[in-house]
Amino acid sequence: MSYKLTITQKPAYLHAIITGVNSKENVARYLEDIRRECTSRGCSRVLIEERLEGPRLGTMEVYEIAAKGSYRALGIFNAIAYVDVNAEGDLMEFAETVAVNRSMPVKVFSSVSDAEKWLLGEDRGGTQEYTPADADKPRR
Repeated sequence: MSYKLTITQKPAYLHAIITGVNSKENVARYLEDIRRECTSRGCSRVLIEERLEGPRLGTMEVYEIAAKGSYRALGIFNAIAYVDVNAEGDLMEFAETVAVNRSMPVKVFSSVSDAEKWLLGEDRGGTQEYTPADADKPRR
C-alpha cells in the first residue's frame, strides 16, 4: 500500500485525509477503506481530502473508479464532500457528474473550508443537497 489514510471524527462527519502516491489502485482502495470505516462507525457524511502526489489519472480511469465506487457505496452516504488539492482541469467535476448520475450525494470543492460549510449545511441555501457539476451550464 503506497498511501496513508488518516480519519478524524468530527461532530457531524468523518474527515479523511489521504497522502501518498496517485494511482488508480490507491484511489479505489482508499475509497473502499473510507466506505468501510463510515459503515462501521454509522457515519453517513464524509469529507475526503485527497493529497496524492504524481501524475493525474486519465478520464477512463476516473470514470471506472467513480462508476464502480458509486455502485458499492449506494445507500450508505447522505453527503460526500471531496477536495483534491492537486486536481488539474475539469476531471474532478467529471467524476462528480458520473457519481451524481448514479445517485451518489457527492460534491467537489477546491477548499476544505468550502467543503465543511457544505457538509454542515451552511452553504446549501435551502436547495437540494447535491447537483451535477454541469447543472448550471446551458444545454444545447
